[in-house]
Amino acid sequence: MGSTKFGNFEDFCRDTTLPVCNVLSETHNQDGPWGGCKLRGIALPGEDRYLGNLGSILLAGVAIFVTLYLIYRSERKRAAVGRREMQLFLVGYLLVSIAEIFSIGEFPLNDQVRVVFSAIHIGAIAATTWLLFINGIVGYQLMDDGTILSLALTIGSALAWLIGVGYIALDTGYQWTTQWQGSLEPPNRSIALYVTYLLLPLIWVVFYVVLELVLVIKVLGETRPLLHLGAAALSFAVGQIFNFVVSPYICNGTTGAIDGSLFQTLFTLVSVGLVWFFWSSITEDDWPMPVQPYP
Repeated sequence: MGSTKFGNFEDFCRDTTLPVCNVLSETHNQDGPWGGCKLRGIALPGEDRYLGNLGSILLAGVAIFVTLYLIYRSERKRAAVGRREMQLFLVGYLLVSIAEIFSIGEFPLNDQVRVVFSAIHIGAIAATTWLLFINGIVGYQLMDDGTILSLALTIGSALAWLIGVGYIALDTGYQWTTQWQGSLEPPNRSIALYVTYLLLPLIWVVFYVVLELVLVIKVLGETRPLLHLGAAALSFAVGQIFNFVVSPYICNGTTGAIDGSLFQTLFTLVSVGLVWFFWSSITEDDWPMPVQPYP
């Protein structure tokens, strides 16, 4: 089970497959001083070459096509509130899925290249969960959605997360500075990555769920869309449990064939799809609108 010591990644990297472990390992892969079950997957031609996470690679490929389809479907909902913001969230998830193939997919890549994909993966997770939170705010119409100002603020803030968190990961892996030099040694402590890659994304997800609960119940006065929202939250939680809790048991039980990261990829894909269906359901044209009496 993952470490409870704030900022430490040693136990997390021992128990599961995470992109952050590639930047915290001196060999820039999932092997490190943390030990644990080694995810080997399937053997490739050549000495000691493996495609370690084939299941996650295939599911990430499916996620790419599903996300492209949802972006297309969103484009057709021209009158929907938050259409562009939802598409931006989907673009973020698309970037996560592409980077995931080369970060935790364990392709036999050059170590320096794997660090780049891992940094993109980490930064994309931070940016995409932020975009999800922005989507939760958009429904309250504090600012007209889809305008140049709204999109500029949304894209600008998301790029700040992507570039900022991505740089921290790159600096940690390449050791350009001495700021995070100790992160490569046990217990692989990195407060910056712990906060921006693990803690804050979880907070953005929780904030989104709370904001949408209030919006649907208090503003729309409906409960039917909550089925999609609740299922999305449950699916996301199940994926995290597989990745951070159950993973070592799966890896040991399958002798390194698969681990919990495969199920995390699957349930995250399901969760994103359900978030889209939730958004689609609350932007339909047939919701009863309250009639405001004339004074």
